[in-house]
Formats: sequence, structure tokens, C-alpha cells
Amino acid sequence: MPLTVNAPRKRATRYLITALSALLPIGVGVVILHWQAEHTLQQSTAQTAQEAVRQFDLMLDNTALAAQALLPLAGQPCNNGVKLALREQVTRRPFVRATTLSWQENIYCSSLFGGGYESPVNPEDYVNGRLWLMNGNPVTPDTALLVYRLVDGDKGAFASIDGYHLSNALRLISHNAELVLQVGPHWMSADGKVRDSALPVFAVAHHHLASTRYGYSVDAGMPAGEVWRYLQDRYPALFILVGFFGALAGASAHWLQKRSSAPTHELHRALGANEFIAYFQPVVRGDTREWAGCEVLMRWNHPKEGLVRPDLFIPLAEDCGLIVPMTRALLRQTAAQLAPHAERFARGFHIGVNITARHCQDLALVEDCREFLAAFTPGQVILVLELTERELIKPTDITRRLFDALHELGVMIAIDDFGTGHSSLTYLRNFNVDYLKIDQSFVAMIGVDALSRHILDSIIELSGKLDLGIVAEGVETIEQCEYLAAQGVDFLQGYLFGRPLPCDEFIKSLTSH
Repeated sequence: MPLTVNAPRKRATRYLITALSALLPIGVGVVILHWQAEHTLQQSTAQTAQEAVRQFDLMLDNTALAAQALLPLAGQPCNNGVKLALREQVTRRPFVRATTLSWQENIYCSSLFGGGYESPVNPEDYVNGRLWLMNGNPVTPDTALLVYRLVDGDKGAFASIDGYHLSNALRLISHNAELVLQVGPHWMSADGKVRDSALPVFAVAHHHLASTRYGYSVDAGMPAGEVWRYLQDRYPALFILVGFFGALAGASAHWLQKRSSAPTHELHRALGANEFIAYFQPVVRGDTREWAGCEVLMRWNHPKEGLVRPDLFIPLAEDCGLIVPMTRALLRQTAAQLAPHAERFARGFHIGVNITARHCQDLALVEDCREFLAAFTPGQVILVLELTERELIKPTDITRRLFDALHELGVMIAIDDFGTGHSSLTYLRNFNVDYLKIDQSFVAMIGVDALSRHILDSIIELSGKLDLGIVAEGVETIEQCEYLAAQGVDFLQGYLFGRPLPCDEFIKSLTSH
């Protein structure tokens, strides 16, 4: 079995080619392929629009908090104390560029000009009296601004988001779909220009989504001809093989179907041969840099391919239902390897193991965890189960009972790669979790990208408000380490402190620390 990153995708594609070549004439096959590509693009734009709304809601949450904090000051003289409060919100709140106060619909005090600038307020400019996408202001007349307005009688407070953040979000959220932000009659695209003309028409996979919390909407879509371009880029082999209908198509289908089943059989064989082994990566405390635990990572010691990375076989294991017995074997192996050395661990040593939606379909995981903890002295280690988002974990009665039982057992729950998946906030709402693990993509942007740093700071702030522990993954530089420690991050993990190691090398490294 060739072990490549693209193996699962190629298998699925060739399976589709087999069905089309064997059962359908060329014309019908082309129609079906076109429909499939169009459906995929529609799903992609829908996900893009959802992510855009999530990002813009996050930005506006910060502006709303700033306006709420400043509203009681409206009507007071624009003295040094009031101006300081205005500028403090700009400094403290991510994405907030400027703040202003108004009295009786007249702006009289701002973070930019202090009390030296006055301007009347037209409530009709604001959607529902709250939101206005404008071309700019006297300071930056050609730079877009998204202004949030909060009023209480004659009092008014304003907080604005710089168009740089808006255009960055529109540009970075999707590399394929085009995104448009609309507020009332005004809209902007990734170029950062605010327009009041008719919205652009997306010929392919157009998706419109309005925010349920604020008066704006986003449109995502692709230009005409994108379906055919997608087909040409992703499925070139299909156009060739569809022509080989008849006997050649049947022979090819048989060969491809046989090949597609090989990886699953190989996984079954490897599981029986105990080829899946545990590697351990240290997790250190953010304040002292002392080793506080480790994450257990699965590797495949293939007899021919050598050491295989998890991203090449874990998705396939999840698809074919083998991830649960593989995780069970990993837990037993980890307990057998670490238990003899447990006296070297600091009390409460964290051991993190990844789980997926498959593990949450019954209560068998509770017994697996109980067996794992029984190998150690009570209180010596803390088992942390890390929820991955490759498959969505649904909040059913079984999952709630499972998580309650795990907490009663002393097992902690963490959300892995927080901030990258579409369901992270859903997990926070539906499950009682203990830790958030910040994805390494945000850590890598420390000192590089301001938007990602703001998102990182927001995640850290969120964990504090929810009284959750936080772990930062992918720490590779001293700069990243010091920044995260200064932000109060509890635990750090990454190559700066140690790479994933087999048990013997991990124990040696632990002893030296």
C-alpha cells in the first residue's frame, strides 16, 4: 500500500471513476461529474460564509464591549479623564480603531481628536440605528470603517473597526471563493473599497448569510465557469477514463476497487501486529518551564515504509471504524510503558490522548480510561482526553452521560486545535471542558500577523473568562514562549521544549529536566 498524503482522496476519486465508467454512458457521466463539483463548491462557499460571519461577529463583539463601557461617559465634558477612557478602549479591545461620544446626536469627543472635533449624527445612516459601513473619516478618507453605535436617550457611544481588518478577513478566510460584506446599502470586498452600487453577481455557488446578532450579511460565491475549472483541476483523469467505456472500463474498475480496499486491510493487519506505537511530546508549565505532562501521539512503525506520520493513516482509521480499537491499544501500551516510571513524575502529571466522535458513541471509553488510571498510583497522573474536530461530536444523551462519567473518574477534557474548526464554540456550549489547546497556526503568527495575534489574545481572554486552562501548541521560538507566558498561558508545547519521542528517550529527557 503506498502511504501518501493524497491516498484517501485518490481512492475516493477512482472509486467514483469506476462507477461512472462501468454503469453510465459518457454523456450521463459528464452531467453527474458537473453536479458533484457544483455541490462541493456550494458546500465550500457555505462554510466560507459561516466562517466570515463568525469572524465579523467576533470583531463586533469587541466594538460592542467598547461602546458599552463608554456609554455612561456620554454627556460628560471631554476632559482628560474622558479622553483617556476613549483611548483606553482602543488600546484594550482587539480590532477597535477609534471611539467617540455623542450628546443629543452630536459627536463632541473622540479618541483621535479629543474635544476638537464636532459632527452631527444622522441615525438613518446606521442599519437599525447600530451599524454603518462608511468610506472613511477625516483622518483616513479613503479607508473603510465599520462603525458600531450604541445609544441611550441623548447619550451615544461609537466604536469603529478599521477596514484593514475587514479586508484581511475577506481575503484570508477563503482562497477560492469571493467574499462580500454588506451593511445596509453599502458593501465591500477584499480590495477594501466601500461601494453602494448593486452587489456583484456570483454565477456559481452563491451563498448569502446574515448575522443573527448584528445588522450585516456576507455573500460568498465564485465567477462563471468555476465549475469546469474545478473539474479540470481536480478530476482530469476522469475525462480521460470516461472515454474508455466498455471492456476497458470494466477491467479498470475491477482493478481500482481492489486497490481501494487495500489500505483498510493493511490497517487491520497492522493493528493485529502491534505496529502502532506511542510517542510522547512534553508539555511544560508556562511560568516555570517545568515538565507538567505530555501528549501521547500515535505513530505507525510500518515494516516496509518505516515510521508513518499520523496524518497519513488516522483519517483512514476513522473512516473505516478502527480508530477506537487503535486508541484502546495505545492507552494500554502507554500505561504499560509509563507506569514503571511514574515515581519520576510530578504529582498530577498530565497525559493527553486524542479522541474523536467515534469514541463518544457509547460508554466503553469510560472503562478504557478506568483501566488506564488503575495502572498508576491514585493522583499520580491526570488523563486528559483531547477532542479533535475531524468528525463533529453531537451533543446526545450518550455523550453527556459519557462526559459526566469521565469527569467523575477524574479525567479532564480538552478541545484540541481550538480556533480552527467550525465546531469549537459549539463544544464549549454543549460540553463541560477543562482545557483549550490553541492551534499552532496562531502561535506561529506571533510577531508576524496582527489579525492572528488578536484572535490568539481573544482565545486567551475567553479561556480566562470561562475559567478554563489553556495550552499553546507549536511553540518553537523564545519570542513565542515569552509572549504566551506573559499572557498567562498555563501550559506550552512544541519543538522548543522537545519533539515527540519514543518512551525510552522520553523518560531519559524527563530525568534530565
